[in-house]
Amino acid sequence: MNKPTPDDEAAIDATKAPLMDHLIELRRRLIWSIVAFFVCFLVCFYFSKPIYAFLTEPLYQALKSEPSRHMIATGLTETFFVYVKVGMFAGLCLAFPVIATQLWMFIAPGLYRHERNAFLPFLAATPFMFILGFVFVFYVMLPNAIRFFVSFDTVGGNGTLGIELQAKVSEYLDFVMTLIFAFGLCFQLPVLLSLLGRVGIVSSAQLRSVRRYAIVGMTALAALLTPPDIFSMMSLLVPLAALYEVSVLLVWLIERDRTKKDAAGVATS
Repeated sequence: MNKPTPDDEAAIDATKAPLMDHLIELRRRLIWSIVAFFVCFLVCFYFSKPIYAFLTEPLYQALKSEPSRHMIATGLTETFFVYVKVGMFAGLCLAFPVIATQLWMFIAPGLYRHERNAFLPFLAATPFMFILGFVFVFYVMLPNAIRFFVSFDTVGGNGTLGIELQAKVSEYLDFVMTLIFAFGLCFQLPVLLSLLGRVGIVSSAQLRSVRRYAIVGMTALAALLTPPDIFSMMSLLVPLAALYEVSVLLVWLIERDRTKKDAAGVATS
């Protein structure tokens, strides 16, 4: 990375403060983050029913040919706490820009200008990749996985009992939230590896050399995070492998750009 200039050093010196001042600043940022989350939670809890209805859309599409099918709640308070969890989940997503901004405002004064410029693209890419993971799991993986599991329903008769899916509202929400967070976090792979490449911790050559071990690790991760069927596992493994290759390319581009800047600096010196 670029060496700090005298102006950068002066800017950092201007932000130096006693430990207590930093703790007070941290408390202020935390308070703003908590207030933002609480307000977003209240808004999302008010709209928790339509939000939950949206989350159940893949299940509805799989069962819409049978209008009598419905979800069940087996506890008196189950539905209420499901809506609370929906409000918290949606509220966290809605408040994330504010929380990330407060975190950045606390950290940024301690970074040099070129470090801030280097980190900003990665911070902007983080929510984008999480949304991309959500879109993939909700519109590609989840509908196909639900249709796969619903296909095991059987019709009773001739001395046998039928098997019919009656999804619990709480279990379905846990299932969907787990997949959304799993895919959203796994889709951060290019951001993480590109950031490590930007600071010089990993190189494109190193990533290529450990590709086989990375694929084994991604296979284990996909088997751990997805439902126990081959389709769900492959739905996560294939994008992860593709994102790993994208990461190798991004790190290589970062290295090429760094080499050009170093050569230009040598030429002008």
